[in-house]
Parts: sequence; structure tokens; C-alpha cells
Amino acid sequence: MKKEMYGEQFREHLLEQYKLYVEMADRVSDRRERTNRFYISLLLLLLALLSVVITKDVLEKLQKFAFMAVAMLGLVLCALWELNIRSYRKLNSGKFTIIHEMEQHLPYKCYDREWKILNDGQGIKYLQLTRIEQWIPIVVAVLYALLFIYSWMLCVQ
Repeated sequence: MKKEMYGEQFREHLLEQYKLYVEMADRVSDRRERTNRFYISLLLLLLALLSVVITKDVLEKLQKFAFMAVAMLGLVLCALWELNIRSYRKLNSGKFTIIHEMEQHLPYKCYDREWKILNDGQGIKYLQLTRIEQWIPIVVAVLYALLFIYSWMLCVQ
């Protein structure tokens, strides 16, 4: 809505909406971090359980299948984790597009300025954390895929 149509309180209300929206974007980032920790914890727990199975000779006859089950579950968790990362990245991208639009009506466009500074081409190029973050589940999935291959080879012997 245009400032002229809204009335005298346009800037005050816009500033309040802007503050609220920036806070909501920050909360999405916090949820994203907690989600990443959740998946890392689950995947490490799977490996810990597998190490218990190996060292304690638990399920001695089913050990080969335990390897395969852990590997498959790990791969599924990695795929879900990667989907979550994509979803959060898209959600944050949408939020920051709106924040940039709101800044067009504010005296100082801090997020626009930040992006210009980060992408000015001088020195080390800024590498977005989401670009790094997206590779973590893939690397972990490769490790679980290797575990799957190993367990498959054990089963066919």
C-alpha cells in the first residue's frame, strides 16, 4: 500500500512491521540451527548404537543386518535433513526479499547495504552459510552409503 493511501502512521506502522519481520526471520534461522543439531545428534546416535553392537557382540548373528539397517536409516535421515535445509533456505530467502522491499520505505537500508559490502568483489568472496550447510548432509550421506556398501558386501559373503 502506498504511503499516501495509508495515512499519517505509515512510517510508524512500517517500522513496527519491519522489526517484527526481522525478528521472525531470526527465529527461522534459530529453528534451522536447532534442526541441524537434531539431525547431527540422530546420525551420531546411530553410529554410537552401531559401535555398541560391534564391541559388545550384541545381536551377533544379526550384526550384518544391523549394519545395513543403520546405513539405510542414516541415508534416509540425510535425505530428510537436506530437504529441511532446502525448505529453510527458501523460507529465509522469501523473508529477506520482503525485508528488502520494506527497507525501500525506510531511511537506511541496512540489509541492502550489508549485501553490497559482502559482495563487493574485494578480497575474499563471501560464501553464504547456506551453500556450506547444504553439503554437510551430502558428505554424511556418502559415509552412510559407504557403510551400506560394506554391509552389503558382508551380507553376500
